[in-house]
Amino acid sequence: MRRTILTALIALLVVLGVGGAVVAAQGGTSSVTRPRLERSLPVTFANLYVDQARLEGRTDLTPASLNARAMCDKAGAQNIDTGPGGDWVCLMSWTDPQVPMPPEGYGKFELNVHSNGCYTASGPSKLTGFLTITDTAGNEVTNPVFEFDGCFDPNGDNTPTGVVFPSLLAITSTTLSRDANGQVAVQFTCGTGSDGCSGTVVASAGGVDLGLIPYDMAEESTATLTVPTPVPAGTTKVDLEVQPGTGLGPTSATSLPVSAAVGS
Repeated sequence: MRRTILTALIALLVVLGVGGAVVAAQGGTSSVTRPRLERSLPVTFANLYVDQARLEGRTDLTPASLNARAMCDKAGAQNIDTGPGGDWVCLMSWTDPQVPMPPEGYGKFELNVHSNGCYTASGPSKLTGFLTITDTAGNEVTNPVFEFDGCFDPNGDNTPTGVVFPSLLAITSTTLSRDANGQVAVQFTCGTGSDGCSGTVVASAGGVDLGLIPYDMAEESTATLTVPTPVPAGTTKVDLEVQPGTGLGPTSATSLPVSAAVGS
């Protein structure tokens, strides 16, 4: 009897130990948090961005004038936005008169964050430039914001920053395959953001209405949705116009070529 009780206690301790390890691994007690990253990344980026501008001979920018803001998110099933890892994504906006933001209003940065509060960030080259730039002396030099390192105080302010950006719906299909019944399916993704993506997509072909495709997706998710009306034989392209309710979407219609599936 005593041996049975002892065995059960040992098993319980093992379970509790594993549970504690999982919580630690997920960052439940980690100093790496969303608010600390959201405060640190814009400051580090703004200083380096001004350095880049000065290398190119610009003196019209200061870290304060950029007004950089970030919203950070840690991917994964738990999505607790805490803990080290290479799966952090931060959306960041800033103000540079010579580099306008894309329609969604922000750029996407990928971060590898370490348990000591330091991180490596890489951003969109269409906004930050490529690996090297040409300075005022005509030399090829390293671009300070192509990929950069930063650190935050592990004991720093951990209150929410309140910075949010909307998720962006994207059409990821590059071509549509028409099956034997004339049906076509479209693949969508909903990116990092505050409230996911919802709305409707208007489908048409050659001016003929093919119906509305409703969508309601969580952030960082994918979906394959079918165009309601079968696409007539001989159709070469389908036009898709996104009408967002929650989140953002393409600002112009997307035209996708149509091919017949094997066996149709």
